[in-house]
Amino acid sequence: MTIEYIRYKVGVDQRENFVQAYRSASAQLDDSEYCTAYELSECEEEPGQYMLRIEWTSTQDHLEGFRKSPGFRTFYGHIKAFFSNIQEMRHYQVTEVVSRKKVKSQN
Repeated sequence: MTIEYIRYKVGVDQRENFVQAYRSASAQLDDSEYCTAYELSECEEEPGQYMLRIEWTSTQDHLEGFRKSPGFRTFYGHIKAFFSNIQEMRHYQVTEVVSRKKVKSQN
């Protein structure tokens, strides 16, 4: 598994459009056999700073599979207006230092 992190800086006046663009583009991530999970988070301390985290089956699957698929063209069409807002885009491998706790329900 590979995790891609994309860090964005988006102006206050474009925040709603940015989130909507990824809401629309997420259908192509859902349809991709190479994407296993994703999340878009906004920084609490600096509104307008976003981190997109996408889990891919591998870096090669992302670059050679998804990016060369018809789904990518549709995906990119939704978010291309924000491409210049990218501050960093990198792929990471998870190390053996990992834990996931189940959160108790508040019900």
